[in-house]
Amino acid sequence: MKLYTSNEIRTKYIQFFQEKEHAVISSSSVIPDNDPTVLFTTAGMHPLIPYLLGEKHPSGTRLTNIQKCIRTGDIDEVGDDTHCTFFEMMGNWSLGDYFKHESISWSWEFVTSSKWLDIPKRKIAVTVFEGDDDAPRDEESYEIWRELGQSEEEIFFLPKVDNWWGPAGQTGPCGPDTEIFIISEKERCGPSCSPACGCGRYVEFWNNVFLQYYKTAAGKFEPLIQKNVDTGMGLERVLVALNGGTVYDSDLFSSIFSSIATLSGTTYEDQQKAYRVIADHTRTAVFILGDAYGVTPSNVDQGYVLRRLIRRALRFAMQLGIQEGGLTHIAKAVIEQYEQTYPELQSNRDKIIRELQVEEARFQKTLAQGLREFEKFSDSLVNGQLDGGVAFKLYDTYGFPIELTMELARERSIVIDMEGYREKFQKHRELSQAGAAQKFKGGLADHSTQTANLHTATHLLHAALRKVLGDEVAQKGSNITAERLRFDFSFHRKMTEEEIAVTEKLVNEAIAEGVEITFDEMTLDEARNAGAIGLFESKYGQKVKVYTMGVYSKEICGGPHAANTADLGSFKIIKEESSSSSVRRIKAILDCIRLNGQNILEHDIE
Repeated sequence: MKLYTSNEIRTKYIQFFQEKEHAVISSSSVIPDNDPTVLFTTAGMHPLIPYLLGEKHPSGTRLTNIQKCIRTGDIDEVGDDTHCTFFEMMGNWSLGDYFKHESISWSWEFVTSSKWLDIPKRKIAVTVFEGDDDAPRDEESYEIWRELGQSEEEIFFLPKVDNWWGPAGQTGPCGPDTEIFIISEKERCGPSCSPACGCGRYVEFWNNVFLQYYKTAAGKFEPLIQKNVDTGMGLERVLVALNGGTVYDSDLFSSIFSSIATLSGTTYEDQQKAYRVIADHTRTAVFILGDAYGVTPSNVDQGYVLRRLIRRALRFAMQLGIQEGGLTHIAKAVIEQYEQTYPELQSNRDKIIRELQVEEARFQKTLAQGLREFEKFSDSLVNGQLDGGVAFKLYDTYGFPIELTMELARERSIVIDMEGYREKFQKHRELSQAGAAQKFKGGLADHSTQTANLHTATHLLHAALRKVLGDEVAQKGSNITAERLRFDFSFHRKMTEEEIAVTEKLVNEAIAEGVEITFDEMTLDEARNAGAIGLFESKYGQKVKVYTMGVYSKEICGGPHAANTADLGSFKIIKEESSSSSVRRIKAILDCIRLNGQNILEHDIE
């Protein structure tokens, strides 16, 4: 049996859609730009939301790429056969160009043709939308699959929960999807066995979303004028579908596991979970640190997730006996595995290694402090039992992992009230989730006048900061809601009150000038030569949009923007603070936003 490598799949996918006249666009940052709904880029379509909503993409109406993605909702599950925090999403898009027939036919061709993946047709199953009160049964997709030769026994009609995407927020584009599965060697779990039952017989690896409706504020689903196709196929899922086993059995992890084995003197077979956690978490940490926006470990937002990943990897590395500094060697194996596909990892190699070393030193101090606190608490036990609330305090206040608390307790024949710990932990999780839901309220499709104006203000702020602080300043991320903007930028110290005042003044001068905001499409080289600032992260040389605001700002961006700087009202910085090491954060508001000729005061600022 032929075993596919990750590079083979990447190359085949891009080549196939290039032959179908798709422009190849580069992977965007794993840190979303101006999106308050998520901490990381979670899907290939994520950076393309403005274009799925109707903005013109500079590379045309047919696009394809491989997007680096991060999903961290199941960190504690990593170590089993299926969970990873980093993955690559191969995608292709039609922005008002082709629709269901071409999309499904090309998917079928790529999956089954001997030139491409060559998966036997008998091993393929598909699902389509069964219809409901909002939208009819997707007979069109069903008929296309039948015409292509898909077995009718392996075409399943499923409800909205299984075969519908969107909208991202309360309103916006949405529509039915059709999903493609490989049929595993597992027997049917019963007469009603289907891809919806979760028994493991069917492994989904490709999803074709047909954005043909718009959900209104009144809850109606109206047909879209521009119908789009958004597809996604996980690289790791495809490797499993083709080669069998788990993603950890693929070439993506072989060299990383070899590094762990050399450092620990153990084997993957004997320490499977630890190897998987260390490899997955180090891989994700490397991609976050090596990203163009490159956040560093901290106690907030992406930096907090990064810290958690690094420390969980370190904890499992310690269990294997890997000495201090070992994680950097594993990180080097990750960089070597991916640097040809993502050259930014090699460019940022020194920073990646340095930040890992710094965070490991911090963690060692945390462990020492936690150990001292454990000794204090263990001297005042009740009936030889450590209170669950105390165990949670060690975790929450001192960053001491519960697994280490359990290990120390076993050594001293101490019983931990785990039920009490879990109760405290669950309450903590519920509060965190509630806070996150409030913090990230809104949606990917929030392109209101308020957010467009605030987004425009980030351009003026970026340019003003570079004038006041120098060219050291570079954007490291932004987050915009309808009420305020948050802008992260590289700088080595706290801004003075005078620097903040001058920055604010420069932005307001640009607003008062009432400059028309224009954009041009050009190549990245042309953008560089024109003096534009922004992320120059392309590997393929595709065209970009460059937005110009008179003499005040020239920046690469995808939108949305105001038409004139005068629409912004008055700009005010409300806070300047540290975000992470050598990264500062500014929060700002527009005191009034012009809507339909009226100035509307902004309230309830975060």
